[in-house]
Amino acid sequence: MLDTYREVVTPEGVALHLPVAGPVPRAVAWSIDLAIRLGILMLVGTLLALLGAAGQGLYLISMFLIFWAYPILFEVLWDGQTPGKKAMSLRVVNGDGAPVGWLPAITRNLLRTVDMLPFGYAAGLIACLADPHARRLGDMVAGTLVVHNEHERDAAAAPVNAVLAPSAGLQPAEQAAVVAFGERAPLLTPARQEELANIVEPLTGSRGQGGVLRLYGMANWLLGRR
Repeated sequence: MLDTYREVVTPEGVALHLPVAGPVPRAVAWSIDLAIRLGILMLVGTLLALLGAAGQGLYLISMFLIFWAYPILFEVLWDGQTPGKKAMSLRVVNGDGAPVGWLPAITRNLLRTVDMLPFGYAAGLIACLADPHARRLGDMVAGTLVVHNEHERDAAAAPVNAVLAPSAGLQPAEQAAVVAFGERAPLLTPARQEELANIVEPLTGSRGQGGVLRLYGMANWLLGRR
């Protein structure tokens, strides 16, 4: 199957394809949430400063809640999304695609302290790059995934501009991958389309845009567009 997708088969035998999010969109979402939390903290600090010494204690409590309770509450109560993840069309789910619950949300967020080691989320970044599903250490322990929220964008069909029979017999999984390319490629940049098409050059016999067009044609052929 195409990369960045994790296939999960439900007890009913239905295959779910979870589009896993990589470290870059996750980092952008985290930065947005950080800016929001800092803004809230500045506003709360300004108000509590009027209370003098009592306000200092309340400020420390507020800082703890804003930085630690903020992601947990949003992920559980807002369909796995914080404002930053919402802006980037991401959400947190369990490994089987089900909505994330309290225990996984608490676990993955508390373990950020480990992912931050030794500095700048270095451990989390290395884990994301090494794991086939781009999970940081907190996700691995909690059994969660960060995925692209595809419900927020319309699917696009392969352009019906060519029909080309594959030059070799394809296994069912390979046929599904070609069809998936035909459905997903219109949503990708031309450079990403060509990058994926180049992977199957032995099948298409062409690279670059020529390979992309040949894959479109094969997808149309597999979908019965004659």
